[in-house]
Amino acid sequence: MTNANSHLQSAHERRAGLAFGLACYGIWGVLPLFFVLLDYASPLEIVANRAIWSLLLCTAILLFRRQLGQVITVLRNPRQLGGLAMAAALIGANWLAYVYAANHREVLQASLGYFINPLLTVLLGVMVLREKLHTAQWLAMGMALVAVTIITIGYGHPPWLALTLAGTFGLYGLAKSFAGRRTGAVASLTVETLLLSPLALIALAWLDHRGQTHFTTHGTAGVLLMLATGIITTTPLTFFAAAARRLPLSLVGMLQYIAPSLQFLIAVWVNHEAMPASRWIGFAIIWAALMVLSTDALRRNRRQRTARAGTAHTATR
Repeated sequence: MTNANSHLQSAHERRAGLAFGLACYGIWGVLPLFFVLLDYASPLEIVANRAIWSLLLCTAILLFRRQLGQVITVLRNPRQLGGLAMAAALIGANWLAYVYAANHREVLQASLGYFINPLLTVLLGVMVLREKLHTAQWLAMGMALVAVTIITIGYGHPPWLALTLAGTFGLYGLAKSFAGRRTGAVASLTVETLLLSPLALIALAWLDHRGQTHFTTHGTAGVLLMLATGIITTTPLTFFAAAARRLPLSLVGMLQYIAPSLQFLIAVWVNHEAMPASRWIGFAIIWAALMVLSTDALRRNRRQRTARAGTAHTATR
């Protein structure tokens, strides 16, 4: 009976994890539709508000959970604080590029950036962490390079927004790994937005001096939208943490493609952004590269699970 209850609980946990994962990546995927509602404000103003309201919301969550001590622990640890300071700078730059892409109808580049990101993460592992690539991973890297080259030729210049988004987010993950994985997701974002908040306040003061702030210029709806930038930042991150605790890493890795896929659909069907042949070919090659990468990761993950199961079985004999 105990085993049956355990199995049911495990199945319930997986279903809950899948729901959290779908909600998380679904929110991230439709964010361009939210930011376009704020297109009367500059990306700098939106990101400054996003940092401040995210900080306040994260602090409230930690106070409710009685976990504010995690932030104090990080602030007293130079290694963690240094890593999260780098992460804060990178995520701030990433947010600026993303909001710019959303508000200037360049969502296609945002989609491309987050499709490229998993491939760039693998490349950073080789360049920075001295990891060794398998044959399938090298093949995926080569395909990605061909795809970006084709898209670059079509644009007439490199897709800078896409490369900026992929680069900043890839390096953000690297900085977080240097900071360590012991800090919870909400506490980590609290520290990052705490470090960004002085710059955010300076930016808002400068914009206000120039008469370029819009917090109260669009009525109650405008105020609520600015306040909601904290919610749309913190909520999916909380969902992601809940999904990561309940699902295998391989499944979480597959779910991450939901966000750029939704962004791609928004770019093509909602924004009607141009999709000449070069972009279709480039995206098709990127998708094929991701299939190669994902298939290889799933195969290796399955092999490792089988090996662990065999070792456990031998040990119990």
